[in-house]
Amino acid sequence: MKTRATSLLGIEHPIIQAGMSWASSCAALPAAVSNAGGLGMLAAGPMRVADFSQALDQLRRMTTMPYAVNLPLYRPEAAAMLDILYAERVPVIFASQGGPAKHLDRFHAIGTKWIHVVSTVEHARKAVAAGVDGLVIVGAEAGGHPPANQVGTLVIVRKIAREFDIPIIAGGGAADGYGIAALLALGADAVQLGTRFLMTEEAAVHPNYKHAALRAEIDGTTLVGRKGLPVRMIHNDFARHMETVDAGPFDQQAYAAEFSKSTLKQAALEGNVDWGKVEVGQSAGLVDTILPAAEVMRTLVAELEHAWARLYAMHGGAEHRQAADIVS
Repeated sequence: MKTRATSLLGIEHPIIQAGMSWASSCAALPAAVSNAGGLGMLAAGPMRVADFSQALDQLRRMTTMPYAVNLPLYRPEAAAMLDILYAERVPVIFASQGGPAKHLDRFHAIGTKWIHVVSTVEHARKAVAAGVDGLVIVGAEAGGHPPANQVGTLVIVRKIAREFDIPIIAGGGAADGYGIAALLALGADAVQLGTRFLMTEEAAVHPNYKHAALRAEIDGTTLVGRKGLPVRMIHNDFARHMETVDAGPFDQQAYAAEFSKSTLKQAALEGNVDWGKVEVGQSAGLVDTILPAAEVMRTLVAELEHAWARLYAMHGGAEHRQAADIVS
Protein backbone atom coordinates (compact mmCIF):
# COMPACT_ATOMS: atom_id res chain seq x y z
CA MET A 1 0.00 0.00 0.00
CA LYS A 2 1.39 3.36 -1.05
CA THR A 3 0.38 6.56 0.70
CA ARG A 4 1.94 9.99 1.14
CA ALA A 5 3.28 8.81 4.49
CA THR A 6 4.86 5.59 3.20
CA SER A 7 6.54 7.57 0.43
CA LEU A 8 7.69 10.33 2.79
CA LEU A 9 9.07 7.92 5.40
CA GLY A 10 10.34 5.20 3.06
CA ILE A 11 8.32 2.41 4.70
CA GLU A 12 6.40 -0.52 3.24
CA HIS A 13 3.25 -0.39 5.37
CA PRO A 14 1.34 2.67 6.72
CA ILE A 15 1.88 1.44 10.29
CA ILE A 16 3.85 3.37 12.88
CA GLN A 17 4.80 2.27 16.38
CA ALA A 18 4.22 5.17 18.74
CA GLY A 19 7.02 6.59 20.82
CA MET A 20 6.16 5.32 24.32
CA SER A 21 8.24 6.36 27.31
CA TRP A 22 10.00 3.32 28.80
CA ALA A 23 8.18 0.86 26.49
CA SER A 24 10.09 1.98 23.38
CA SER A 25 12.98 3.70 25.14
CA CYS A 26 15.08 0.82 23.86
CA ALA A 27 16.31 -0.49 20.53
CA ALA A 28 14.55 -3.87 20.41
CA LEU A 29 10.97 -2.74 19.80
CA PRO A 30 11.57 -0.06 17.15
CA ALA A 31 14.07 -2.31 15.35
CA ALA A 32 11.56 -5.17 15.18
CA VAL A 33 8.81 -2.91 13.80
CA SER A 34 11.07 -1.27 11.22
CA ASN A 35 12.46 -4.62 10.10
CA ALA A 36 8.88 -5.80 9.54
CA GLY A 37 8.10 -2.91 7.18
CA GLY A 38 6.58 -0.38 9.57
CA LEU A 39 8.20 2.61 11.24
CA GLY A 40 9.67 1.84 14.65
CA MET A 41 10.24 4.70 17.05
CA LEU A 42 12.75 5.19 19.87
CA ALA A 43 11.20 7.21 22.73
CA ALA A 44 13.74 9.66 24.09
CA GLY A 45 11.35 11.14 26.65
CA PRO A 46 12.53 9.53 29.92
CA MET A 47 16.13 8.84 28.89
CA ARG A 48 19.38 10.36 30.07
CA VAL A 49 21.53 11.73 27.25
CA ALA A 50 24.21 9.02 27.52
CA ASP A 51 21.62 6.23 27.58
CA PHE A 52 19.81 7.77 24.64
CA SER A 53 22.99 7.93 22.59
CA GLN A 54 23.76 4.31 23.38
CA ALA A 55 20.25 3.13 22.47
CA LEU A 56 20.37 5.07 19.21
CA ASP A 57 23.68 3.42 18.28
CA GLN A 58 22.20 0.03 19.06
CA LEU A 59 19.11 0.74 16.98
CA ARG A 60 21.24 1.72 13.99
CA ARG A 61 23.06 -1.61 14.28
CA MET A 62 19.82 -3.61 14.51
CA THR A 63 18.08 -2.27 11.40
CA THR A 64 18.95 -0.86 8.00
CA MET A 65 15.34 0.26 7.52
CA PRO A 66 13.93 3.72 8.27
CA TYR A 67 13.25 4.45 11.94
CA ALA A 68 12.22 7.47 13.98
CA VAL A 69 12.97 9.14 17.29
CA ASN A 70 10.28 10.75 19.42
CA LEU A 71 11.46 13.75 21.41
CA PRO A 72 9.39 16.01 23.72
CA LEU A 73 10.89 19.44 23.13
CA TYR A 74 10.14 20.74 26.63
CA ARG A 75 12.76 18.49 28.20
CA PRO A 76 15.87 20.23 29.61
CA GLU A 77 17.99 17.69 27.72
CA ALA A 78 16.21 18.31 24.39
CA ALA A 79 18.94 20.58 22.98
CA ALA A 80 21.66 17.99 23.63
CA MET A 81 19.51 15.23 22.16
CA LEU A 82 18.76 17.31 19.06
CA ASP A 83 22.50 17.77 18.57
CA ILE A 84 22.92 13.98 18.68
CA LEU A 85 20.06 13.48 16.21
CA TYR A 86 21.69 16.01 13.89
CA ALA A 87 25.13 14.45 14.14
CA GLU A 88 23.73 10.97 13.52
CA ARG A 89 21.58 12.11 10.56
CA VAL A 90 18.49 10.45 12.03
CA PRO A 91 15.98 9.94 9.19
CA VAL A 92 12.78 10.94 11.01
CA ILE A 93 11.98 12.98 14.11
CA PHE A 94 8.57 12.91 15.80
CA ALA A 95 8.50 15.96 18.06
CA SER A 96 5.94 17.03 20.61
CA GLN A 97 5.27 19.52 23.39
CA GLY A 98 7.13 22.47 21.90
CA GLY A 99 7.40 24.61 18.79
CA PRO A 100 9.21 23.19 15.73
CA ALA A 101 10.01 26.39 13.81
CA LYS A 102 13.52 27.09 15.11
CA HIS A 103 14.68 23.51 14.42
CA LEU A 104 13.38 22.83 10.92
CA ASP A 105 16.02 24.52 8.75
CA ARG A 106 18.86 22.63 10.41
CA PHE A 107 17.24 19.22 10.05
CA HIS A 108 15.77 19.76 6.61
CA ALA A 109 19.27 20.66 5.40
CA ILE A 110 20.43 17.09 6.16
CA GLY A 111 17.29 15.43 4.82
CA THR A 112 15.64 14.58 8.15
CA LYS A 113 11.84 14.50 8.04
CA TRP A 114 10.14 16.36 10.90
CA ILE A 115 6.73 15.07 11.98
CA HIS A 116 4.96 17.08 14.67
CA VAL A 117 2.51 15.60 17.17
CA VAL A 118 -0.63 17.67 17.79
CA SER A 119 -4.10 17.13 19.22
CA THR A 120 -5.95 20.29 18.24
CA VAL A 121 -6.68 22.19 15.05
CA GLU A 122 -4.95 25.28 16.47
CA HIS A 123 -1.68 23.43 17.08
CA ALA A 124 -1.93 21.76 13.66
CA ARG A 125 -2.19 25.18 11.99
CA LYS A 126 0.90 26.44 13.80
CA ALA A 127 2.93 23.34 12.89
CA VAL A 128 1.91 23.47 9.23
CA ALA A 129 2.72 27.17 9.05
CA ALA A 130 6.17 26.43 10.49
CA GLY A 131 6.86 24.00 7.64
CA VAL A 132 6.74 20.52 9.18
CA ASP A 133 6.73 17.52 6.85
CA GLY A 134 3.75 15.82 8.41
CA LEU A 135 1.45 15.68 11.42
CA VAL A 136 0.48 13.09 13.99
CA ILE A 137 -3.11 13.76 15.04
CA VAL A 138 -3.98 12.31 18.46
CA GLY A 139 -7.58 11.76 19.53
CA ALA A 140 -9.22 11.30 22.92
CA GLU A 141 -9.03 7.49 22.85
CA ALA A 142 -5.24 7.53 23.01
CA GLY A 143 -3.24 6.56 26.07
CA GLY A 144 -0.89 8.98 27.78
CA HIS A 145 -1.78 12.62 27.08
CA PRO A 146 -4.88 12.79 24.87
CA PRO A 147 -6.38 16.18 23.97
CA ALA A 148 -7.82 18.11 26.89
CA ASN A 149 -10.86 18.95 24.76
CA GLN A 150 -11.61 15.19 24.51
CA VAL A 151 -12.38 15.28 20.77
CA GLY A 152 -12.26 11.74 19.38
CA THR A 153 -9.89 10.47 16.71
CA LEU A 154 -12.57 10.04 14.03
CA VAL A 155 -13.56 13.70 14.28
CA ILE A 156 -10.16 15.38 14.65
CA VAL A 157 -8.53 13.33 11.88
CA ARG A 158 -11.32 14.12 9.44
CA LYS A 159 -11.19 17.81 10.36
CA ILE A 160 -7.43 18.02 9.84
CA ALA A 161 -7.63 16.06 6.57
CA ARG A 162 -10.20 18.51 5.24
CA GLU A 163 -8.17 21.58 6.20
CA PHE A 164 -4.53 20.72 5.42
CA ASP A 165 -2.81 19.22 2.38
CA ILE A 166 -0.05 17.45 4.32
CA PRO A 167 0.72 13.82 5.23
CA ILE A 168 -1.38 12.89 8.26
CA ILE A 169 -0.73 10.11 10.76
CA ALA A 170 -3.70 9.24 12.97
CA GLY A 171 -3.30 8.08 16.56
CA GLY A 172 -5.82 6.87 19.12
CA GLY A 173 -8.36 4.06 19.16
CA ALA A 174 -6.74 1.67 16.64
CA ALA A 175 -5.28 -1.66 17.71
CA ASP A 176 -5.85 -3.81 14.63
CA GLY A 177 -5.92 -3.63 10.85
CA TYR A 178 -9.60 -2.77 10.77
CA GLY A 179 -8.99 0.37 12.81
CA ILE A 180 -6.10 1.23 10.51
CA ALA A 181 -8.37 0.86 7.47
CA ALA A 182 -11.01 3.09 9.05
CA LEU A 183 -8.54 5.89 9.73
CA LEU A 184 -7.03 5.62 6.25
CA ALA A 185 -10.53 5.91 4.83
CA LEU A 186 -11.00 9.13 6.82
CA GLY A 187 -8.00 10.72 5.12
CA ALA A 188 -5.03 9.60 7.21
CA ASP A 189 -1.90 8.49 5.34
CA ALA A 190 -0.69 6.19 8.12
CA VAL A 191 -1.76 5.12 11.59
CA GLN A 192 0.24 5.25 14.81
CA LEU A 193 -0.37 2.47 17.34
CA GLY A 194 0.88 2.60 20.91
CA THR A 195 -1.17 0.24 23.07
CA ARG A 196 -0.95 -2.66 20.60
CA PHE A 197 2.86 -2.39 20.51
CA LEU A 198 3.02 -1.91 24.27
CA MET A 199 1.74 -5.47 24.53
CA THR A 200 4.65 -7.05 22.69
CA GLU A 201 7.55 -9.11 23.93
CA GLU A 202 10.06 -6.40 23.01
CA ALA A 203 8.36 -3.53 24.88
CA ALA A 204 10.69 -2.62 27.76
CA VAL A 205 8.15 -2.33 30.58
CA HIS A 206 7.49 -4.49 33.63
CA PRO A 207 5.39 -7.63 32.96
CA ASN A 208 2.84 -6.34 35.48
CA TYR A 209 2.26 -3.32 33.25
CA LYS A 210 1.65 -5.44 30.16
CA HIS A 211 -0.71 -7.79 31.97
CA ALA A 212 -2.65 -4.92 33.54
CA ALA A 213 -3.15 -3.52 30.03
CA LEU A 214 -4.07 -6.96 28.76
CA ARG A 215 -6.80 -7.31 31.42
CA ALA A 216 -8.33 -3.93 30.63
CA GLU A 217 -11.66 -3.78 28.83
CA ILE A 218 -12.62 -0.97 26.46
CA ASP A 219 -14.12 0.91 29.42
CA GLY A 220 -11.20 0.10 31.72
CA THR A 221 -9.32 3.37 31.24
CA THR A 222 -10.13 6.84 32.47
CA LEU A 223 -8.85 10.41 32.19
CA VAL A 224 -6.95 11.22 35.37
CA GLY A 225 -6.03 14.75 36.45
CA ARG A 226 -8.82 16.49 34.58
CA LYS A 227 -8.14 19.81 36.31
CA GLY A 228 -4.57 19.84 35.00
CA LEU A 229 -2.96 18.06 32.05
CA PRO A 230 -4.93 14.80 32.06
CA VAL A 231 -3.60 11.35 31.23
CA ARG A 232 -5.52 8.32 30.02
CA MET A 233 -4.61 5.34 32.17
CA ILE A 234 -5.96 2.18 33.78
CA HIS A 235 -8.64 2.79 36.40
CA ASN A 236 -6.63 1.77 39.49
CA ASP A 237 -6.15 2.91 43.09
CA PHE A 238 -4.43 6.13 42.05
CA ALA A 239 -7.19 6.93 39.57
CA ARG A 240 -9.75 6.49 42.33
CA HIS A 241 -7.67 8.72 44.61
CA MET A 242 -7.68 11.46 41.99
CA GLU A 243 -11.45 11.15 41.59
CA THR A 244 -11.72 12.03 45.28
CA VAL A 245 -9.34 14.95 44.80
CA ASP A 246 -11.34 16.16 41.79
CA ALA A 247 -14.47 16.26 43.92
CA GLY A 248 -12.87 18.55 46.51
CA PRO A 249 -11.90 22.25 46.54
CA PHE A 250 -9.65 23.29 43.67
CA ASP A 251 -6.19 24.64 44.45
CA GLN A 252 -3.77 24.40 41.55
CA GLN A 253 -0.61 23.88 43.57
CA ALA A 254 -2.14 21.31 45.90
CA TYR A 255 -3.79 19.56 42.95
CA ALA A 256 -0.48 19.28 41.11
CA ALA A 257 1.12 17.83 44.23
CA GLU A 258 -1.56 15.14 44.47
CA PHE A 259 -1.22 14.30 40.78
CA SER A 260 2.55 13.91 41.10
CA LYS A 261 2.20 11.28 43.83
CA SER A 262 2.01 8.70 41.05
CA THR A 263 4.35 8.32 38.08
CA LEU A 264 4.58 6.32 34.87
CA LYS A 265 7.95 5.03 36.05
CA GLN A 266 6.36 3.37 39.09
CA ALA A 267 4.22 1.25 36.80
CA ALA A 268 6.51 0.80 33.81
CA LEU A 269 9.77 -0.04 35.60
CA GLU A 270 8.80 -0.99 39.14
CA GLY A 271 5.62 -2.90 38.29
CA ASN A 272 3.36 -1.04 40.74
CA VAL A 273 0.19 -1.13 38.66
CA ASP A 274 -2.12 -0.34 41.59
CA TRP A 275 -0.66 3.12 42.22
CA GLY A 276 1.54 3.89 39.20
CA LYS A 277 0.26 5.58 36.06
CA VAL A 278 -0.49 2.64 33.75
CA GLU A 279 -0.92 4.71 30.60
CA VAL A 280 -2.82 2.87 27.87
CA GLY A 281 -5.53 3.75 25.37
CA GLN A 282 -9.10 2.57 25.13
CA SER A 283 -7.94 0.11 22.48
CA ALA A 284 -6.41 -2.03 25.25
CA GLY A 285 -9.82 -3.71 25.30
CA LEU A 286 -9.20 -4.89 21.74
CA VAL A 287 -5.90 -6.64 22.54
CA ASP A 288 -5.82 -10.10 24.10
CA THR A 289 -2.30 -11.35 23.36
CA ILE A 290 1.31 -10.43 24.04
CA LEU A 291 3.26 -11.31 20.91
CA PRO A 292 6.59 -10.59 19.22
CA ALA A 293 6.40 -7.26 17.42
CA ALA A 294 7.08 -8.86 14.03
CA GLU A 295 4.08 -11.13 14.48
CA VAL A 296 1.95 -8.15 15.45
CA MET A 297 3.03 -6.43 12.24
CA ARG A 298 2.12 -9.48 10.14
CA THR A 299 -1.30 -9.65 11.77
CA LEU A 300 -1.96 -5.94 11.30
CA VAL A 301 -1.09 -6.13 7.62
CA ALA A 302 -3.30 -9.20 7.08
CA GLU A 303 -6.21 -7.54 8.87
CA LEU A 304 -5.75 -4.36 6.88
CA GLU A 305 -5.80 -6.31 3.62
CA HIS A 306 -8.95 -8.14 4.71
CA ALA A 307 -10.65 -4.89 5.69
CA TRP A 308 -9.95 -3.39 2.29
CA ALA A 309 -11.07 -6.55 0.48
CA ARG A 310 -14.31 -6.49 2.46
CA LEU A 311 -14.96 -2.90 1.42
CA TYR A 312 -14.15 -3.67 -2.20
CA ALA A 313 -16.54 -6.63 -2.04
CA MET A 314 -19.35 -4.32 -0.99
CA HIS A 315 -18.69 -2.20 -4.04
CA GLY A 316 -17.49 -4.52 -6.74
CA GLY A 317 -19.65 -7.63 -6.82
CA ALA A 318 -18.62 -11.27 -7.16
CA GLU A 319 -14.99 -10.74 -8.16
CA HIS A 320 -14.21 -8.65 -5.09
CA ARG A 321 -16.29 -10.88 -2.81
CA GLN A 322 -14.10 -13.76 -3.91
CA ALA A 323 -11.00 -11.70 -3.10
CA ALA A 324 -12.36 -11.00 0.37
CA ASP A 325 -12.96 -14.71 0.93
CA ILE A 326 -9.40 -15.53 -0.13
CA VAL A 327 -7.90 -12.94 2.24
CA SER A 328 -10.03 -14.13 5.16
